[in-house]
Order: sequence, then structure tokens, then C-alpha cells
Amino acid sequence: MSLIAWIQLLLIGAAIGAVLILLMWWKFKKFTFHRLVLLTVFFTFDLILFGAFTRLTDSGLGCPDWPGCYGVSNPIAALAQIREAESLMPTGPVTLSKAWIEMLHRYFAMGVGFLIIIMVVWSSLKKNLFGEKISRVSIGLLILVCVQGAFGAWTVTLKLQPVIVTIHLMLGLGLLAALTYQSSLSSRLEPSSNLVPIKTEVPFKKIAWIVLAVLVLQIFLGGWVSTNYAVLACDDFPLCHGSWYPEMNFSEGFLLWRDLGKSVDGSYLSIEALRAIHWTHRVGAILAVIAVFYLAFKLWVISKDNPTSMIKLWATSLFGLGILQVVTGMSNIILDWPLLAAVLHTGGAAAMVFVMTRVVNIDHERLSS
Repeated sequence: MSLIAWIQLLLIGAAIGAVLILLMWWKFKKFTFHRLVLLTVFFTFDLILFGAFTRLTDSGLGCPDWPGCYGVSNPIAALAQIREAESLMPTGPVTLSKAWIEMLHRYFAMGVGFLIIIMVVWSSLKKNLFGEKISRVSIGLLILVCVQGAFGAWTVTLKLQPVIVTIHLMLGLGLLAALTYQSSLSSRLEPSSNLVPIKTEVPFKKIAWIVLAVLVLQIFLGGWVSTNYAVLACDDFPLCHGSWYPEMNFSEGFLLWRDLGKSVDGSYLSIEALRAIHWTHRVGAILAVIAVFYLAFKLWVISKDNPTSMIKLWATSLFGLGILQVVTGMSNIILDWPLLAAVLHTGGAAAMVFVMTRVVNIDHERLSS
């Protein structure tokens, strides 16, 4: 890709980030570091949702190269190549609409990168005021978003290889978690923040870390289902192909390094392998929901003794998100994977990561609401 195309892409990403900052400043008439972090958290969450939309509409190869589209910065400039590809395969993987979806996803990712660069520069210049930890976390975020970009490139160049796409999703959620942690640190810089002690003998943080580990594993399984297109491998509920334990092939289904839809020997992935992927995620969902509801109950009890803290909000959020995941997960099967439900399912997982990151970072001194 030419230098001019690279510059155009960078300018597009910078423009998106700048517009977001201007909108934030226009709304609040004041732009603090904490608000920059919150803005980046919000936009990263939106990017994860749009990434799910990109994957679910089969737009991941809407532009078959990276980071541009046929070597240029936008689908308009690549219209001739896109139309030619469309004429050969009208439904894709390359169509004009899919090319725009894929490029918008890349533009938004560059916007997130721009916001994180601003975060790094700002925290470095104000290191004495903000503290060493915020500066180090900012640099870590920049490294993480660069790694995420590399996996985004490999997603395209390796033709949606499931393990690469799944890691790409997990890194996106990891970026959201790291930004959420940064928001916990930066909130203490706000003049209005108040520290109040939490009164409890319940070891909720240990419970929260265990639940977070269960949730991360379950999200990986969900990503593995999605990237292998195994959502409808079990077409009934609560049974799977009319059985509680249908015929499955776990060794084939969970072989990580292979092409999309193919086994290691190049043959097509069997339905038994797809059922193994789906069934494992379904069983994991039961355990994850129980764990999340248990933690939410513990937090709800603790909130009664800490009325000025935000613990009640996190407890309520976990209850609500657990219900959302159950409903959207079931509708994916019963309603044959509707797009809205599938996107909401990913959004619910991302929201859980946000809430759980806040919960595990509650110290003895808690910021009040």
C-alpha cells in the first residue's frame, strides 16, 4: 500500500478521535484526563459491538487486504476492484456493503488508537500529577492496541482462521478491561471523588476473581463457537440434536490451529466437531451464569451495609447482564441466530467484563457514587 494511502488512513483515524474529543468538550465544557479515559472505554465497547456486527454479517473479508482496501484508503477508490469481485461472487465475501462495514471497523479501531496515543502523551507530561501507575498503564494500553491491530491484520491475511479471530476478540475484551482499570485509577484524580470504607467480612474479591476467570473461559468458548459458525450445530433447546449428550468429536472441534471450516487434513469440519464446540459452550454457560448470580447476590448483601458505595449498582448490573446473556443465547438457537440477538450477546459479554473489572478493583477504600 502506498505512503499516501497510509497517511489518509491515519488522518481518518485521527479525525474520528478528534471529533469524539470535541463532542465530549462541547457537552461538558471541560475535558479532563478521566473523561478521556471514559470516552475511550465507551468507544472501545462500541468497537467490540461493531466488530461482532462485522463478523456476523460475514464482512471480515469485505476488503481482502490490510489495512486498506485493494491498496487504497476507502472503498470508493477501490470501487472497480470491488465491482469485479462482486460480478464473480455476488454474495461475497467481497461486496460494496461488506467492504464499507469492514473499513468502518478499521477506521473506528484507528480512532481508539488515536485516543490512547493522546492518553499516553497526556499522562507522560503530567506524570508527577497523575502518578507513575497511570503513565505505565497508558503505555501498556498502547502496546495492547498495537498487538490487537496485528491480530486484526492476521484475521484478514489468514482468511478468518478461527484461533486468530478468537484471540482478536479476546484481546479486544482485554483492552476494554485494561481501559476500565485505567478509569478506576483516573477517577481518583477528579475533585468530586470521595473515598469511603467498605464494611464487610465477605471475601468478595476472591470470589470475584474466580468468577472473572470462569467468565473469561466462557467468553473464549463463545468466541470459538462464533468463529467456527457452530451456533446452529445444536438446533434445539435444551437438548442438542434431540439428546442431552449427542455424538460429538472434541479432538477435531478443539484443534486450534486449522483453517476456517476445515480439519487439520484439509477435509471439511464434521457436524460432530461443531456439536462438540456448541455443547461445551452451552454447559459452560450454565456454570458461568450460576457463578455470576452467586457473586451478584454476595454484592447485593454487602451493599446493604455500604449504601453510599456503587456496589449495589454492580450487583444489579450483574443480575441484569446474566439474564440478558441467557435470553440472547437461547434466542440465537430458537430463532435461528438473529443478528440483533447475536450482537447483544457479544455486547452483554463485554459489559460483564467491564463490570467485573470494576468489582475486582474495589479496594478497601471505595469511590462513592
